Amino acid sequence: MSNSCVINLRCADSNCGKEYEKKANYVCEYCFGPLEVNYDYKKIKKVLTIEKILKREKTLWRYKELLPLDHDPTVGLNSGFTPLIKADNLAKKLGVDELYIKHDGVSFPTLSFKDRVVSVALSKAKELGFDTVGCASTGNLANSVAANATAANLKSFIF
Repeated sequence: MSNSCVINLRCADSNCGKEYEKKANYVCEYCFGPLEVNYDYKKIKKVLTIEKILKREKTLWRYKELLPLDHDPTVGLNSGFTPLIKADNLAKKLGVDELYIKHDGVSFPTLSFKDRVVSVALSKAKELGFDTVGCASTGNLANSVAANATAANLKSFIF
């Protein structure tokens, strides 16, 4: 049984709102609008507490109930949880009390913020039974897909 608090995917276009299962969809088939995650907020309140989150390993998977997976992750198990760096001088310059900057230059495995997204996407691809993944990119996304796919025994094609 899934602990995911994701109900389904829903077209973000307010004139459409078409709903989809958590499958390999990325755009609304009716209006071509983007899809967003539809959460079960009552379930989130029951199953996900701050105490539970703080007891978990410091990776993106500590929030797994909020991700669109029905099973435990299989790709990028060490991804995420990059540090926040306090930026006192910039905070002062901007006139704010506190400011933190996310340091994604230490993300695993490719030192890119794309590793978090790719870890979830490839875990879902494996869950759906795919053995091949691909992307169109000349930069960080290509690097992350290739590295994570190789580590997960998936074939990858980069365009």
